[in-house]
Amino acid sequence: MPKKTKSTTKAKRVKTTTDINVRAAIASGKSAAERAVAVSQKQQRKRTAAESKLPTRRRAPGPPRRLPSITRAFFGTRKYVGVLLAEGDSWFDYPGKDILSRLENEHLYDVKSVAHMGDCVEDMAYSDGQYEEFAARLVKLLGEGKVPRAILLSGGGNDIAGDEFAILLNHAASSLPPLNESIVNGVIDIRLREAYVKILSGLTGVAKTYLGKPLPIVIHGYDHPLPDGRGFLGGWWALPGPWLKPGFERKGYKDFPTNTKLVADLIDRFNTMLASVSAIPAFSHVHYLDLRGTLKQDKKLWANELHPSDTGFDMVSQKFADLIKKLA
Repeated sequence: MPKKTKSTTKAKRVKTTTDINVRAAIASGKSAAERAVAVSQKQQRKRTAAESKLPTRRRAPGPPRRLPSITRAFFGTRKYVGVLLAEGDSWFDYPGKDILSRLENEHLYDVKSVAHMGDCVEDMAYSDGQYEEFAARLVKLLGEGKVPRAILLSGGGNDIAGDEFAILLNHAASSLPPLNESIVNGVIDIRLREAYVKILSGLTGVAKTYLGKPLPIVIHGYDHPLPDGRGFLGGWWALPGPWLKPGFERKGYKDFPTNTKLVADLIDRFNTMLASVSAIPAFSHVHYLDLRGTLKQDKKLWANELHPSDTGFDMVSQKFADLIKKLA
């Protein structure tokens, strides 16, 4: 029998701790789903009681006939290829055209979103209000006879970039490597991983309650951005951004190619974490979308340090549409 070494014992201990964290996060997500369903059912009972007091009346089969023809043209003739439920951050809730608006207008999906610009994965995972809002949207869709083809989940950028970004770096003048491994590991491989496991478990639990089975869930990583100091519409005055360059400057990093490589390393680490989450046996219905290489670190395809340009969003949305088609 091979002799156990300190390294193998440590690796086994780390794996056991990770497994325990996954089980705990899955259980926490299920509990959040149960609370959200209970709130949804309570609201539905109130609605049913209120409806019982109303006089019986038939629902109109369509839009009023007296509407102008140009208005009526918007009703009853618009085709769609399925319904999607979305939760996420600014990649799903961005001024102008984001991923969701393109999936609606160019790929003909009917998208129902509870995404909010600026949300962190931890906000989504640990706020019961997010699950309750999701449950309410799902119940409404099912009441209309619509079963979503998939759930889309976007998040993580706000947990890493912005005010929190500099803490991931050791100072350039120190003898330490640029990335602080212990903090990167704690943020991405522990904190964000657990948050993702919980929210996926919660969304799965809500879907199972109402459908008897999970819905397909699509999660995605980000492509490699350019830490060039561009914020939203330039990022001047009170506008958001930049989110990366200020952190580099605080820690003494001034070389753009070096900084670009460091951000790419972080994004790779984040993508690796997401791929590992989708590989958890309980999440066989979770599909990870790797977007790296889509925007090719081309400044024309990035509107700023965190968000694609219009053309970039077109390319990313196409990747989503291609994957969703395969889930049918």
